[in-house]
Amino acid sequence: MLSLEPKNLTPLKLQAYLQSAIAPRPIAFASTISTTGKPNLSPFSFFNVFSSNPPILIFSPARRVRDNTTKHTLMNAEATKEVVINIVNYDLVQQASLSSTEYADGVNEFVKSGLTQIPSDLVKPYRVKESPVQFECKVNQIIALGTEGGAGNLVICEVVKIHIDEKILDANGMIDQHKIDLVARLGNNWYSRSNQGLFEVPKPIANLGIGVDAIPDFIRHSEVFDGNDLGMLGNIEALPTPEEVSIFVKENFEAKALLSADDQVKIHRKAKEYLSRQEISAAWKILLAPSI
Repeated sequence: MLSLEPKNLTPLKLQAYLQSAIAPRPIAFASTISTTGKPNLSPFSFFNVFSSNPPILIFSPARRVRDNTTKHTLMNAEATKEVVINIVNYDLVQQASLSSTEYADGVNEFVKSGLTQIPSDLVKPYRVKESPVQFECKVNQIIALGTEGGAGNLVICEVVKIHIDEKILDANGMIDQHKIDLVARLGNNWYSRSNQGLFEVPKPIANLGIGVDAIPDFIRHSEVFDGNDLGMLGNIEALPTPEEVSIFVKENFEAKALLSADDQVKIHRKAKEYLSRQEISAAWKILLAPSI
């Protein structure tokens, strides 16, 4: 058996062991708002429920390992003492991954990830409309667990109002575990879908993705694509160049046939097929080809 002492491991390696061994972990979108009214949205898998009476949820924004800075979520929670915890299910997993990209202060992650912000009833932070369950919370306490990179900050939240999408309820008015279709985080790129087991979501690119808001309207509003598709398309640093698209079409007989038929729905379905195989560049090239 491999035996290790944390003090002998780098923070990154220790974090990798912990995240791979202590899993699966539920995922929450933590929605906060700055003192100047700027929304912020970030996913966390260091999250769970710790009490039902009173109803207490805890999540932990960690200090960044690379430079020991803190996240906007933590700063907002400290300043306003309010947060909305939005549950992430399978329908939102790609958008959750995209929203974890570290955009500059003031950039609205709701907009970048293609999610809809709606007002809360009792707190100021917005709710995620697409989330199947949303918890409006007051922050009771924040406990700093250290001062070095990787140190967590326990944000202890008391639930003051719950919103549940009726589509996930069973005949008795309780949450149906099949309908809610929850996902959980494991180590590396691995996730778990409660209904179907393990799957992978590539980590967001090191540089900033263009975001769902930068996707052309004819793609973003297509009936073919769902939120996960848009999340993948938005997690590309730059669109393929016209030259790259032309080369793709010349070397792809199926693409040529689809384009000659001039059927946008079929083109979008082919792009969705590429996305199902994580071939994001190919999906973009077939989508952009008619305009080249």
